[in-house]
Amino acid sequence: MANTLSAPCGAVGDGAAAGPRSVRRDPRRLALALAAAWLLPVLLHLVRSDVLLLPVLLLFIASLLRTGGVLLDRLVAAGVVLTGAVLSLGLLFSLWPWGLAPVPTGGVLLSAAALAGWTARREPRLPLRARWADLLVLGVGGLVWHYLSHPLAGKASVARLGYFATAEDRFGHFSYFDGIRHVGGYAFLHQEAARTYMMTPAEGVYPQGSHFLLAWIDALVRGTADPDGAVGAMNRYLFYVLAGYTLLCTLLVWGARHIGGPRLRGWRTAAVCGSVAALVLASNDVDLIVHGFDSMIIGLMFLAAVLPLLVRAAAGRGDFLVIAVTGLVMVTYTYNLYGAFVGVAVLGALLVHRRRLGGWWSYGLLALGFGLAGLPSAVSVLSKLDVASTANLAGPMVGADRVLLIGAGLLALLAAVVPANRRTAAGRSLQVVLLGSGLAVGGFGWWQLHTIGYYSYYFEKTAAAGIVVALIGLGALGSVIRTGAPVPRSSPRPARLRALGADAALSGLALAAALSLFAGVQWGVLTAWNKPAAWYSNPLVAWSKGGARTDIAPMAETLVDRDLARAGDGPVIALYSDDGYQNLRSTFVAELLEHRGGEMVVLYGILDVKLGAAPVPEAQYQESMDKLRTAVSRLGAAPTLLVADENVADRVRADLSAHHLPATVLHASLG
Repeated sequence: MANTLSAPCGAVGDGAAAGPRSVRRDPRRLALALAAAWLLPVLLHLVRSDVLLLPVLLLFIASLLRTGGVLLDRLVAAGVVLTGAVLSLGLLFSLWPWGLAPVPTGGVLLSAAALAGWTARREPRLPLRARWADLLVLGVGGLVWHYLSHPLAGKASVARLGYFATAEDRFGHFSYFDGIRHVGGYAFLHQEAARTYMMTPAEGVYPQGSHFLLAWIDALVRGTADPDGAVGAMNRYLFYVLAGYTLLCTLLVWGARHIGGPRLRGWRTAAVCGSVAALVLASNDVDLIVHGFDSMIIGLMFLAAVLPLLVRAAAGRGDFLVIAVTGLVMVTYTYNLYGAFVGVAVLGALLVHRRRLGGWWSYGLLALGFGLAGLPSAVSVLSKLDVASTANLAGPMVGADRVLLIGAGLLALLAAVVPANRRTAAGRSLQVVLLGSGLAVGGFGWWQLHTIGYYSYYFEKTAAAGIVVALIGLGALGSVIRTGAPVPRSSPRPARLRALGADAALSGLALAAALSLFAGVQWGVLTAWNKPAAWYSNPLVAWSKGGARTDIAPMAETLVDRDLARAGDGPVIALYSDDGYQNLRSTFVAELLEHRGGEMVVLYGILDVKLGAAPVPEAQYQESMDKLRTAVSRLGAAPTLLVADENVADRVRADLSAHHLPATVLHASLG
C-alpha cells in the first residue's frame, strides 16, 4: 500500500502508523474518561473560558487518530473529524432542550471521543514532529489574516458594519446564523420558529452547516447560547468569515504539501508550495468576501481540508472511514453542491486502496455515512427546492479564473500521470479525483449551456471547487522535480551544514521566484511607468486599504445610535435615500438589528421605493408609494418608517393615512 506520491507501491510514508498501541478495555478507565469529559466543560464554564473547549477537543481527537506523521497533518485530520461530529450531533443538539449550550454540547463531544478511543483501544498520543514547510503554510495564513483584519483594527463595533454590509448575501447568511442562535439548532428542524429570523423558504432549503457551526463556536466564545445584541453578533460573525477565508488559503497550501508527501522536501517544497501560495494570494477570491458568499467560503475551506486526506489515504481502515464520513457530512451540510467532489475522492480511495480499505462492513458504514450526509439535502428537495431551476439561477458572480482552473488542473494531471507518480496508490487516487472533478465541472457547464445557453451563478461556484482540486493537486509536482541524492546523516557535520545552507538559499530563491511570477510581487521595484507593483492593486491589498467599506456605513451607524431606539418593536423601513437599492439595504440592516430578518420576504419590494432623501418627481413618487403601500399592507404589524427628508416624511404619513394603512412615520435626517 502506498501512502505518498513519492513512495512506490508497498512503501509506507510518514502519515502511516505502525499500528495503534493496544490497551485493555478497562471499564474503570472509561468511567474516569467520561467523568472528565463532563467535569472539564463545567470547570471551563465556571471560569468563563468555554472557548478553550475548541483546542481541547481538537487535541484530544488528534491524539486518538493515527493518521498524519507530523502534528499539523494530525490537527487538520482532527479538525475534519471534529467539524463533522459537531454537524452530525447537531441533529441531536437541535432537538434537546439545551440547544447549543457549551457544557452539554462539549460534554457529549468529549464523551463520544473518549468512548471511541476506548472502543478502539487507543491511548492519547500526539506526533510532536514538524516540518520546516509548516512555517510556510502557517505564514500564508498569518499574512492573509494581517491583510484581512487590518482595516477593522481599532474601529468601533458600529463602524465595522461598513465592512459587514458589503452585500445582501451576507445579510441573508447572518440571518441564518442569527436564526439558529435563537431557535437553538438547525432551522430546518424548527421551520416555523425560524421564519421570524430568515426569509422563507430558506429555513427548509438552504444548507445550514456553516451557520450552525459558527453559531456553536459563538456560544463557546460568549460562554452562553443565549442570543445577544445584533451589533456585537454582526462583528463576531464577520470575523468568523474572515477567519474562514484565512483557513481556506492556509489549507490550500497545506493540501498541496500533504499530497506531495514526505519526499516533497527542501527547496522543492518552497518551489511547489510557494507557487500555490502565490496563486492563492493573487487570486480574486477575496471578492467572495465582498459579495457575501460566506457559506461558499467555508465549503471551499472544508473541501481543501478533506480532499488531501482522502487522496493520500495514509490511514488505517477505521481512521479512513471516520475521516470519509465526517468529511462528507462536513462538506454537504455546508455546501451540498461540493459533496460530489468528496464523493469522487472517497470512491477513488476505495478503488485504489480496495484491499486495505474495502470490505463489506466498510461499504456498509460508508453507505450509512452517505445517507447521513444527504439528510439535509433530502429535506430541501422534499420541501420547496426545485433542483433544476435553482441550478440555473442567475445572480451576482465571482468568476472563476479559467486560466487557473484549466492550466493548474492540466499541470496537476500531468504530474499525476508521470511514471514517478503513476506507480503509486496516491498518484492513481489523484488521477481519479482530477478526472472526476473535471467531469463534474465540465458536465455541469455543458448542462447549463444546453438548458439556458450560458454559464450561470452555480457554474462559477462549481468551477471554484475545481480550482481547489487543481491547486492542491499541484503538490504532485514535487515528485517530478529531480535533484541529486541527499547528504547522508552520517556525513561530517560541515558537509551537512553546507548542504543545509545551500538548500535554504535555494528555498528562498524558489519562494521569491514564485511570488514574483504568480503574485505580482516586485520587491519594491517600480514598474516601467514608475507606478507601484501589481501586488498593490490586487484584491487582498485593496481590502486591507479599506476598499470594500460600503457607503451604507453612515446609515447603519444612524440606525444603531439613534433611530432604532425611536422605532419601537415593530418592523422598520429605512428610507434614507432616493436610491431604491440603498433603501433596501438600510431596511435589511434595520430588520437584522431587530432580529426580524424574515420580514424581508415582504419588504424586498423596497428595492423599488426611490424616495426619502429629498422631494422627487411626481411620477417617481407615485410609483414608489405604490410599492411602499403594498409592502406595508402585507406586513403583519404596523411598521415604523424612517424618512430622511422632513417634507417627504409628512407627505408619506398623509398618504398612508389616506389609504388607512397603520404606520408610524418619523423624520430621520442623516445630517
